[in-house]
Amino acid sequence: MSKFYITTPLYYINSTPHIGHSYTNIAADTLARFHRQWGEDVYFLTGTDEHGQKIAKAAAQANLKEKDFADKMVSVFVELWKSLDISYDDFIRTTEERHTAVVKNILNILHKKGDLYLDEYVGWYCTPCETFWVDSQIEEKTCPDCKRQIEKIQEKNFFLKLSKYQGWLIEHIKAHPDFIKPVSRYNEVLSFLENNTLTDLCVSRPRARLSWGIEIPFSPDHVTYVWFDALINYISAIGFGYDEAKFKKYWPADLHLIGKDILRQHAVIWPIILKALGLEMPRMIFAHGWWMVGEDKMSKSRGNVVSPLAMVEKYGIDTYRYFLLRDVPFGLDGSFSDAAIIKRKNSDLANDLGNLIHRTATMVEKYFSASLPETGEIGHFPLKAECDKLENELRQAIGNIDFSSCLDKIWLVVNQANKFIEDTKPWNLLKEGKKQELDSFILLLVYVIRRVSKILSPFMPQSAKMIQEQFASSQITKGVPLFPRIENAG
Repeated sequence: MSKFYITTPLYYINSTPHIGHSYTNIAADTLARFHRQWGEDVYFLTGTDEHGQKIAKAAAQANLKEKDFADKMVSVFVELWKSLDISYDDFIRTTEERHTAVVKNILNILHKKGDLYLDEYVGWYCTPCETFWVDSQIEEKTCPDCKRQIEKIQEKNFFLKLSKYQGWLIEHIKAHPDFIKPVSRYNEVLSFLENNTLTDLCVSRPRARLSWGIEIPFSPDHVTYVWFDALINYISAIGFGYDEAKFKKYWPADLHLIGKDILRQHAVIWPIILKALGLEMPRMIFAHGWWMVGEDKMSKSRGNVVSPLAMVEKYGIDTYRYFLLRDVPFGLDGSFSDAAIIKRKNSDLANDLGNLIHRTATMVEKYFSASLPETGEIGHFPLKAECDKLENELRQAIGNIDFSSCLDKIWLVVNQANKFIEDTKPWNLLKEGKKQELDSFILLLVYVIRRVSKILSPFMPQSAKMIQEQFASSQITKGVPLFPRIENAG
C-alpha cells in the first residue's frame, strides 16, 4: 500500500484561529480524504506551536502559567477542527515529551557535527513575528513583515550554519521543479537564494530573557528558538530517533501545506536542517495565498479577523468548505465576503447540485413510486462518458493541488445532468408511454448522482453522506432540499 504523509503548519496559540488557519486545514483534510479514498495509507498531521516570547507574553496578560494558557488555547483549536470535520490522524503539541525529546536529540546531533556554534548576536528582533533581522533588511526600526516596532539586542547565542548549505539547496531546488509550489513561490525562493548570502540562523535565546522554551541540552542557560523547535514537529511526530519503523514508513513527507507568509522557514531553513541531519527532503512544499478583506490581509491587529465558527454557524460546514476551495485557485490570494459565500451557495449549491438531487428524487417518487426500475440499461449517453472520466481527471488535478479545477470539472457534469433533464423532457416520455427510455433516463441520473457524491465527499463530507443515504439503495428517499437558498442576500 502506498503512503501519503501530509502536514499543516503548527498553529501559534497566542490568539484564536481565523479563516486562514481553517483554509489550510480544510485543504489538507480534502487531500487526505482523497488519498484515503484511493486506498493509500494516509498520515495527516496538524498541531500547535506553544513556545516562545509571544506565548509567554500572552500568558502573562491572561494571568496564567504558560502551560495552563497553552492548554486552554489548544482546546479552542481542537474544537474548531471538530466543527470543520477535519479528519487528522495526529495532533502534535510542541510541549509534548515526544517532541521536546526529539528537539534536544537533534540539537545534540548538530552540535556534535559542528553545524551549531556559539557566537555573539547583534541585531534586530521582532517579537510578534519571532524573527531576527540584520541592519540591511530594515528601515525605520520596523519589522519588514508586520511593520511593528523591533528591538535591538546583543547576546550570546547558538547559530545553525545555513550558509554552508546554500549552494546545495539552490541545486536541489533546480533539480526538483515540484519541490516548491506554485511556480511563483518556486521562483521567489530561488531568486532569494541566488541573490542573497544566507546569514546563519540563531537557534537559541538566553534563558535570562526567555525561559518558556525547550532547554538547549548542552547549554542550560539557553532555550531553543521557537521556529527551530516548531519545524522539527514534522519528524518528531512520526518517530524520528525513537520509532524507527514508523519513521521509515512515513518519511519523507509527501506534502507540507503552508501559508505563503512562512515560505522561507519551510523552503530554506527546514531543508537545510534535514540536509544537516542526513535525511531525505519532503516531496513538495505548497504555499497557498491569503484571504483578504477588501485590500487588507486578515489580522488581529487590523481588527478584520473573521471567525470560521461564525461562518459555519451562518452557512453550514460544507458551504464554507466549498466556498474556500472553489472561489479562488489554490495558491492565489482571495477576497473574502459574505456576499461571495451567499452567491456560491445560491448558484452552485442550491441551483445546480441541490436542484439536480431534488428533481431526480422527485421524479423517482412521481414516476416510479420511489423505487428504481429493476431492469433497464443506462445506455451510452455523452453524460455517462463525461461522468466516467471524472475520477481520472480529478486525480491529476488533486496531484497539482488544484481544488477549484476539480470542482469546475465536477460542476460541469452536474450542469450537464441538469441540461439532460431539460433536453430529455421525461414528462413527455411518460406521456408517450416510452417506458424503456424513461427507465434508462432515471437510471443514468441516479448513476451520475452516486458517482458525483463519492467524488465530492472529500470536499463536502457531510453533504455527500446525506446524498449517498438518499440514493444508497433502489428505494430513493426524497428528503428536504440540501442547500436551501439564502433569500434577501443583498
